[in-house]
Amino acid sequence: MIDQQQWEELGQQLRVDSVRAAAAPKSGHPTSSMSAADLVAVLASKYLHYDFSDPANPNNDHLIFSKGHASPLLYSLYKAVGVASDDDLLSFRTFGSRYEGHPTPILPWVDVATGSLGQGLPIGVGVALAGKRLDRLPYRVWVLCGDSEMAEGSMWEAFEHAAHAGLDNLTAIIDVNRLGQRGETMHGWDLDSYLDRARAFGWHAIGIDGHDVAAIDAAYAEAVSTTGKPTVIVARTKKGRGVKAVEDQDDAHGKPVADRDDAIAELGGERDLTIEVPKPESGDTPHTFETGELELPSYELGESVATRKAYGEALAALGTARADVVALDGEVSNSTYAEIFKDAHPERFFEMYIAEQQMVAAAIGMQVRGWVPFASSFAAFLSRAYDFVRMAAVSQATFCLVGSHVGVSIGEDGPSQMGLEDLAAFRAVYGSTLLYPCDANQTAQLVRLMADQKGISYLRTTRGNTPVIYGPDEEFSVGGSKVVRSSDDDQVVIVSAGITLHEALEAAETLAGEGIAARVVDCYSVKPIDAAGLREAARAAGNKVITVEDHWPEGGLGDAVLDAFADSDHHTRIVKLAVREMPTSGKSDQLLAAAGIDAEHIADAARKLVEA
Repeated sequence: MIDQQQWEELGQQLRVDSVRAAAAPKSGHPTSSMSAADLVAVLASKYLHYDFSDPANPNNDHLIFSKGHASPLLYSLYKAVGVASDDDLLSFRTFGSRYEGHPTPILPWVDVATGSLGQGLPIGVGVALAGKRLDRLPYRVWVLCGDSEMAEGSMWEAFEHAAHAGLDNLTAIIDVNRLGQRGETMHGWDLDSYLDRARAFGWHAIGIDGHDVAAIDAAYAEAVSTTGKPTVIVARTKKGRGVKAVEDQDDAHGKPVADRDDAIAELGGERDLTIEVPKPESGDTPHTFETGELELPSYELGESVATRKAYGEALAALGTARADVVALDGEVSNSTYAEIFKDAHPERFFEMYIAEQQMVAAAIGMQVRGWVPFASSFAAFLSRAYDFVRMAAVSQATFCLVGSHVGVSIGEDGPSQMGLEDLAAFRAVYGSTLLYPCDANQTAQLVRLMADQKGISYLRTTRGNTPVIYGPDEEFSVGGSKVVRSSDDDQVVIVSAGITLHEALEAAETLAGEGIAARVVDCYSVKPIDAAGLREAARAAGNKVITVEDHWPEGGLGDAVLDAFADSDHHTRIVKLAVREMPTSGKSDQLLAAAGIDAEHIADAARKLVEA
């Protein structure tokens, strides 16, 4: 067993290597790493159970650096355990190196990308939930937090949910080094301000000197032995610990230590200690849930069903066939219809309450362990969690988001509830998939496809009932589209999806009575978009296209269609119909008309385009 002196030496080694790592590229955060070095030295050598030769081992503990800027410390730890070489460490922040400025899962021992503060602990809650309720394995989740990020509301969403769920497999370690980027943090070294709030939230809270390795050891032992609630260790530390020129200095954040060699000498010189990290004590396999045959719901042609309800029924069916599918909802499951999954599979349903950041973070944490999460809320409210979605793309995460109550068509609730930005927001996410079904059978098929889609998938569902226009055996594909009305004499193409597809079909029927043939394309896959299919449709109809969407004009379906024609050899005239004025309360048909996206306005736009 490593002794106190060895812990102190190891802490110094981690500081030296943090200084060396940041000195190479002349950038980074060595002082933020130096404050937490003793905390990590004790944790890794005694309490963290992890097989670095097998990062996929389901029994491994999880170590998440919520303060991702302390990456020099993490990489110095990897060197000490023998998975990173000295050359790796010194490649820090250089082009082509896996040792990036902030940790990402390009390294197999990193679960999620961090660096946008306030995210590591909420994601850790998701991993811990997976351990307790899904995997049912005894691994622990350790999250190193910075004191600056404790000002983020998402951290307190995590505190509340972790206590509510009784996550005694979760330990947060707050490195209270007093200094943020530009000076003292809100609470400085007032440990009681953190301890009191943590206890009020229902956590077991321990305050310590974060440079006293014996106190750190005792605190970790206490955390491991605490049952029924999560533990937070609030550690008073000094930024830049051990180097007089930067220790507790408010102008040293995010900079290499000025005199590398003097700093290393002051820390006692370079060392080459190695850590024997304890292996997982358990060799158990993750829990598995019973499965049955996949029987997706089916709906009769002409039947009127809301796509949000079809989502809930399809997800429940998918959950029967796939034991890895889980559902999360933000206290609106009776509106998103995720409650249907809850009733069918209560052990795999997670009520996240009105805390959308924590909901998305929990989904990210669960997918770390290989689960396939579907997280649902009103589309408008998912915007609260956008930074988590953005960072999830950096994490190479795979999960599904479902936004209901989109556009003006929701009616009387008014603009505060209308998702009008969601397509633009999620289209901008790296590697994302966006699907927007128009009827119940299509919804069911797309839900099935989403479960196998890599990356972040988003399904946009409609509040009101819409007629079923596809049979239950109709096939769809990610990146596809459907021509739902056509003739050999088409003069214009109307491209739509979701609620406005039905308006487009009604408009086409009106136009046919006037001798104007309109081709209608259901562009249900907004991203990736069926560029080839759209171009073919346009060529068949005189290269005149109208796009219609229940969304702001910026960044949605219309812009996706424009992108599809951007490098086309043919000149295509495209007219975008979208919501351009702030909507009010009203009936769905009134609001569609006021926005200029109902059948009448579509037909009028088509007449003008054909005559142009």
